[in-house]
Amino acid sequence: MDRKQIIRKKYFDKRKKNYFELNENFFLSLYKLIKKKIKMKKFCISIYYPNSFEVNILKILDLEYFKKFIFLLPVIEKNGSMNFYKWKKNDILSVNKYGILEPIKLKKKIPEVVLVPLLAFDKNRNRLGYGKGFYDKYFSRFIKNHKKILKVGIAFSFQKYNKLPVNNKDFKLDYIITEKGIV
Repeated sequence: MDRKQIIRKKYFDKRKKNYFELNENFFLSLYKLIKKKIKMKKFCISIYYPNSFEVNILKILDLEYFKKFIFLLPVIEKNGSMNFYKWKKNDILSVNKYGILEPIKLKKKIPEVVLVPLLAFDKNRNRLGYGKGFYDKYFSRFIKNHKKILKVGIAFSFQKYNKLPVNNKDFKLDYIITEKGIV
């Protein structure tokens, strides 16, 4: 088992053991961060459908101050790439081969903001995911085309790790937000 796999296992177990629901202060901090960084009136935010004790980001859909945004969910395509599709709270979802809920593919969009789940993060805004690289590959496609996407990691504060091992394919997040604030 390599170092990343050991950290993944440890933090998956830690998240499962210490999971809790976040209150509205978390979402208000997230809203203020997004509004400060994105000056457009209407834009797309990619969220994720939580599983395996990830931070439940779905509460965002019930908050009045987020109502004007267009929400997207990720879909893993047959070729292994990831794209984002428009989704509303009660739209039908399907289960992908990883057991993750995805929207029915209707209208693919490029988000201005991506809320990224993670297993661990460090003070340098590095993220450790599940090891398939879907988010890293997605971001690399747009960096080449000079498209700026605000990348915000969503985590519990106990998911902080001292210094994660990284390679040249790993993308730093712009921000990480926990129940204790913004990193």
